Amino acid sequence: MSFVEYGDTIKDGDTAIVFLGHESMFPVKVQHGTVTQTKYGVIRHSTDLIGKKYGSKVTCSKGGWVFILHPTPELWTMNLPHRTQILYSTDISIITMMLELKPGSIVCESGTGSGSLSHALIRTVAPTGHLYTVEFHQQRAEKAREEFREHGVEHLVTVTNQDVCKNGFGVSNIADAVFLDIPSPWEAIGHAKSALKAEGGRICSFSPCIEQVQRTCLAMEEYGFTEINTLEILLRVYNVRTISLQIPDLGKAAEDNSSTGFDSSNPSNQGPLQVLEGPARSPWNLLFSGLNNPNSVSLSS
Repeated sequence: MSFVEYGDTIKDGDTAIVFLGHESMFPVKVQHGTVTQTKYGVIRHSTDLIGKKYGSKVTCSKGGWVFILHPTPELWTMNLPHRTQILYSTDISIITMMLELKPGSIVCESGTGSGSLSHALIRTVAPTGHLYTVEFHQQRAEKAREEFREHGVEHLVTVTNQDVCKNGFGVSNIADAVFLDIPSPWEAIGHAKSALKAEGGRICSFSPCIEQVQRTCLAMEEYGFTEINTLEILLRVYNVRTISLQIPDLGKAAEDNSSTGFDSSNPSNQGPLQVLEGPARSPWNLLFSGLNNPNSVSLSS
């Protein structure tokens, strides 16, 4: 099992997603002889999971059923154990696009945190790219290495435990893009520039406070970054439903109805109307800028 390569069959040692519903799912490590408890009863790994195809509908001991899904970075983001606050798919999508990542790209990231963005970056740059991710906290770095190994992507990522603001990313002139999610990103801009390729690249800094964005913008300008942009991402969810409204009487309708026998008060003669309702909103700010490349961009939130 790998997060970047789909496998048909559930195997011992795989990480699978137990799907009870869109609002209820969780990851499980498949192991011989192990059982998993759900509200629908017990799932026995040896008989119910191993050897079955991903996407299978599994009946639990109480008669209820669940789906067993192959893990993806999106599903992992929704179900991972939170060691820090994480980035979600809305932010990850714009970051990946604006950094122009593709298979073969070399990316530097700090900090690793819970690995939500890391898994998405790894899938994007696979199979020939690489992610260099730096985490200040030793235990989080060790846990990230363990997860990458279990998820079959350890060959695509290098995890380093150090302070990126003091020691940098540990690489020079190889990165196509740099991502920063740290309290003081302006202190790491110099190291980010050193990590980028000589011909230029893109940098993204994600920050919750506008004061952080301002200081990061000044540091980017000082180190020669251009086309600096700040973005705010708003997610608005609409609820689409159908209702019936009485057709209005516009004067001549009464005459037309008498000649045709049409009764506008009859519910069967009422027309359907689709109504869109909202909102559900999640604001994020992103700052983009590029180095020595008129088409490059850097991102900060």
